[in-house]
Amino acid sequence: MRARFAAVLPAMFVMLGWSAEALTPREVVELTASGLQAKLQGRQEYYADNLDQLYDVINDNLLPYFDVRLAGRMVLGKHWRSATADQRDRFIDVFYTFLVRTYAKGMLEFDQYGLTISADQKPSSEDRAVVKTEWQLDDGTRVPVNYSLRKSSKGWKVYDVRIDGVSYVQNYRSQFNAEISVRGIDAVIVRLENEMPVAATEGEG
Repeated sequence: MRARFAAVLPAMFVMLGWSAEALTPREVVELTASGLQAKLQGRQEYYADNLDQLYDVINDNLLPYFDVRLAGRMVLGKHWRSATADQRDRFIDVFYTFLVRTYAKGMLEFDQYGLTISADQKPSSEDRAVVKTEWQLDDGTRVPVNYSLRKSSKGWKVYDVRIDGVSYVQNYRSQFNAEISVRGIDAVIVRLENEMPVAATEGEG
């Protein structure tokens, strides 16, 4: 269940036309759900058959509200310090694309109206906040999903999500760090770059 629900992560970040600078952490999450509903309603089958357009929808609306650099730095963990500036930038770019393309199709499988946001949530500090929610899968199962946000110069941005207590940043850091320790960061970047066409065409035919 957890693995299946992880496949909808990027969908929870998608927003349509809202300025992040004026939003509270709760509003970022709440309006993400509203934007997703508006974009997908009645068009799930279309996007399932046109994944490239689905990727474009996610990318156009996700990037302004997702702290790509912080997430990439946290995923690299100890390897961030030893990586060159070029390696950091390449990893961040390919990791972001990896997230979008790996999880895009899964965003069509959850209940678009099954979000419950806990009331009266406030930032835990001046620049950090956690928004606690529950999402309903299409089989009726409810799963706790907590969004971690950081306040940047451009407003609150999501950098991590905990699904049923499991952090996606920690999950990928464990996976990638083990591989980087054995093969090196360049090899991991190349592997992810080579997997992009596979992810892009998955489900077509």
